[in-house]
Amino acid sequence: MSKTRVGFALTGSFCTFARVFIAMEQLMEEGYEVTPIVSFAVRDHNTRFFQADEVRRMLMKITGKEPLDTLQAVEPIGPRKLMDAYILAPMTGASMGKMAHGIFDTPALLGAKSHLRNGRPVLIAPSTNDGLGASAENIGKILVMKNVYFVPYGQDDPVGKPRSLVADFDKIPSALSAALAGAQLQPMLYGNLKKS
Repeated sequence: MSKTRVGFALTGSFCTFARVFIAMEQLMEEGYEVTPIVSFAVRDHNTRFFQADEVRRMLMKITGKEPLDTLQAVEPIGPRKLMDAYILAPMTGASMGKMAHGIFDTPALLGAKSHLRNGRPVLIAPSTNDGLGASAENIGKILVMKNVYFVPYGQDDPVGKPRSLVADFDKIPSALSAALAGAQLQPMLYGNLKKS
């Protein structure tokens, strides 16, 4: 029996990467075939959380595959039907804004566009400091897109960052299972996700 093939794309919410790596490891343990994909920001930028080459090494260690990091590398995903599902985790407010307005100018986003042409599920795990601000309109536009699902999300720090929304990355495997069945994992909205 062939494995379910999943594209797993990271955009630049670097502070969430440790949790995203855990979710990716869990998908591997559950028997998915995971192909890592990174935005230009993830490919090129060193941050106080991770160095770019460290992220690349981690993705290779988890999946056994080199991350796809160019537009040319991801374009065939749709035409060749290379993925059964596609995950964007974390997905920044900037990336959601681009997707909401039909701008697919990074490997992470173009991979999603290419994949969606086949009517297969795309799963989004938001991570944005303005999810209840400027990004709220874009989240609303994406919510009504066909074959697009969300990892349940909520406010991660309602007092310190009242407009911030972050996915519950632990829910990626169950949200993926639901999306593959054509369903949105519920409840989609949580309260305070901040760990005490």
